[in-house]
Amino acid sequence: MNDILLAALLLSVVLLFIHSYFGLEIIRRGIIFTDLAIGQMSALGAAFSLFFLDGRMMYPVSLAFALATGLLIAFVARRCSHLEAFIGLMYAFGFAGVYILLSKSYHGMEEFQKLMAADILFTPLHDIVQTALIYSGLGVVIWFFQRHTSGALRDILFFVTFAITVTSSVRLAGVLVVFALLVGPAMIALAIGRGRLLFNAWAIGTLINVAAIAFSYFYDFPTGYSIVFCNSLAALIATGLRRRAPDPPAA
Repeated sequence: MNDILLAALLLSVVLLFIHSYFGLEIIRRGIIFTDLAIGQMSALGAAFSLFFLDGRMMYPVSLAFALATGLLIAFVARRCSHLEAFIGLMYAFGFAGVYILLSKSYHGMEEFQKLMAADILFTPLHDIVQTALIYSGLGVVIWFFQRHTSGALRDILFFVTFAITVTSSVRLAGVLVVFALLVGPAMIALAIGRGRLLFNAWAIGTLINVAAIAFSYFYDFPTGYSIVFCNSLAALIATGLRRRAPDPPAA
């Protein structure tokens, strides 16, 4: 029991640490559904691999789909006045594509559920370590190049690193889990509005994940969906209870 819970907790913490940064960034940019769109297109790449290649080369194919989506959004962001509508359509296109491809598979619904929210209780430790190393490398790249880039190049760097992150995350946890970890703790940290936002998101997200994993284990609920449920509920409550800042006095 302890080994199972430890693996799930380690994975959730690994996912949380880098996704909290991206969550705060996409909220600041006003492109909340970018993660869903890129994650869903990564899932479409996985479904493409399952349908046409019998599951071979799943990670590189998923990464190619995610990178293409990230670069496309970065390109359109400078030319489209309705970016969120475009991103929403990308998500709908990816979701429908996954469903269409997997509907022809004998295990289609099982694979579909896994791509949406996986049961992370049984994630192999070597997959967690590998993902942690990838995220550590991405963190160094983000920290270094963010100080030395600006404009279009900085946007491209953001979406490329974001696409790589999401591809690795979706493979292990699923689209909805990634979205909940990305947005939920960031929204709560912003609702609190005090201290270091990133550290608050890390601390709050870790506590929520511990509660969600324990909840799913002891009551035999799906782990992935439990994490989505708990993070979403906590963010909704925190946002709903947040006091609106008073309007500035008239000049």
